[in-house]
Amino acid sequence: MIEMLVYITVFIFVMLALVMSVRYFYRTSNYSIQQAQATASAQRGIDKVMRVVREAAYASNGSYPIISFGPNDFKFYADIDTDSFVEKVHYYVASTTASSASLIEGAIQPSGDPPVYTGAEATSTLSNYVHNLDQGVATFTYYDQNGAQITDYTKVASVRFVTINMVVDVDPNRTPTILTLRSSAALRNLVGK
Repeated sequence: MIEMLVYITVFIFVMLALVMSVRYFYRTSNYSIQQAQATASAQRGIDKVMRVVREAAYASNGSYPIISFGPNDFKFYADIDTDSFVEKVHYYVASTTASSASLIEGAIQPSGDPPVYTGAEATSTLSNYVHNLDQGVATFTYYDQNGAQITDYTKVASVRFVTINMVVDVDPNRTPTILTLRSSAALRNLVGK
């Protein structure tokens, strides 16, 4: 009987020590875990944006693939849901809190015959903790067929290549420093035109 009581007491102390260690680890590592999750979310968002940008195409109504572009805003046509119609796609960075922003995807499905793109965008957040706006970093950079950067945002027909830079940090006031992720894509349906 005494052996059983000693065994149970030791078991309880070992379990308590284990639980307290795990709690201490999560409490002290919480920022690192959040930063890793934010970075993974940003990478998935960038991957999705670049996959869609590569598929930019003429609209279902025949409109030119690119509608407008800017440093933190890109509108174009692409088939994002593999149906028989091309959607109007809008990627942009929008402030969500005083200290952070998000990468947003907006899409409008065509309707009617001939197809028209009217109505409100269906939006979804691709990445949180984006700090491009407060850090003064352009989210999108555009290049022409010769590889020259386009700074005149009225030259819609010149865009052939797009890069995305995303500045990510859960809390910019804590170390480690802000992480910048970058990717790029050529608009496949416009290359060589």
